[in-house]
Amino acid sequence: MRLSVIGCGYLGAVHAAAMASIGHEVVGIDVDARKVEALSVGEAPFYEPGLGEILSEGIASGRLTFTTDFSAAKGAAVHFVAVGTPQQKDGYAADLTYVNAAVDALLPYLSPGDVVAGKSTVPVGTAAGLAPRIEAAGSTLVWNPEFLREGFAVQDTIDPDRLVVGVAADGVVAGDVLREVYAPAIAKGTPFIVTDLATAELVKVAANAFLATKISFINAMAEIAEVTGADVTQLADAIGHDVRIGRRFLGAGIGFGGGCLPKDIRAFSARAEELGRGESVAFLREVDEINLRRRDRAVQLVVEGLGGAVFEKKIAVLGAAFKPHSDDVRDSPALDVAVRLHGLGAKVVVTDPQAIDNARRLHPQLTYEAARDEAIRGADAIILVTEWDEYRRELAPEHASSLTDGRVIVDGRNGLDAAAWRAAGWRYAGMGWP
Repeated sequence: MRLSVIGCGYLGAVHAAAMASIGHEVVGIDVDARKVEALSVGEAPFYEPGLGEILSEGIASGRLTFTTDFSAAKGAAVHFVAVGTPQQKDGYAADLTYVNAAVDALLPYLSPGDVVAGKSTVPVGTAAGLAPRIEAAGSTLVWNPEFLREGFAVQDTIDPDRLVVGVAADGVVAGDVLREVYAPAIAKGTPFIVTDLATAELVKVAANAFLATKISFINAMAEIAEVTGADVTQLADAIGHDVRIGRRFLGAGIGFGGGCLPKDIRAFSARAEELGRGESVAFLREVDEINLRRRDRAVQLVVEGLGGAVFEKKIAVLGAAFKPHSDDVRDSPALDVAVRLHGLGAKVVVTDPQAIDNARRLHPQLTYEAARDEAIRGADAIILVTEWDEYRRELAPEHASSLTDGRVIVDGRNGLDAAAWRAAGWRYAGMGWP
């Protein structure tokens, strides 16, 4: 099939390349000429494992092209709208400027029978507002939310754990078109779930709200553990054996960040207020607050480890991205902790395998060092904030001891072997540990 993808940021670029990799002819369209130029020669404008390879393969095959010209969408059977929905600058609600602009730019090039598939994360009710404009062009709107995990986005697009397509009451044919788009995944057994438009929109935000709640729940337990002498990791292991609960997303630490969970739960709260049902998701405000408190706690542990003051002390911050296998620093807990320590007068040195350039653009006041060992050298304290393997698994306490006389380490992700670090003479502090 011939497909167009409107918006070639993180979601759109991955979707375009992945659809080309399974045999479709795809044109990616974006207003950012520099981004389009990079993608057109197979260069991903962000770090995502596996993306570079399928980009290059798609371009070499001729199935994948990128352009700034919206007229290139004409002739595609399905048009995926994959633009961003950031948080509004003056509130919690989602900013739909880019969604509306994408649809406006696409409308002149729609043909009767085309399907427009929304992939952006939007407030429930957005699709109902867009549908009449698209139907006026003889086309049909469906909503096909994404469930990508950064670091695994290529895999999650080609072999998703489920496919959700929201259709209007008369949109059965459009739903069948999406079945054809995703035929390889469906043939492998991926569930294909057809809902109404509102349910499809809610599926995405509800999933993110649940995951955020689970993370903040275990971090709330960490707060209790810290004042009672309990061990939150053992607690998580124990309750995680209950199949109704499960162990995943019960990792206490400095909390979640990135471009999805924080802004999505805030937008969900804002939309619920607009619908007169703010009390239904009022708990999400506390989920957000717990999440932000853990960043405060990480800073506090560093200060306590250094005897109550960090002024002029060198602190090595291991990580800048909000999670490993990514260079995304949007609402990164790691960078937030680094900035707070810098504000207390510490000499902060941040290292990260992929995210230094993005972090420097956002916070040029910090010092950055690409090499892990150079960042650690001479540090008075170390704090692990992004669980890259080269910090969590590959940094031995004995090796760290050879680089610095500082013997303070704060484990912001509870990913280190506490006993090993303590045995090597380090003062180890975890999140929710005695």
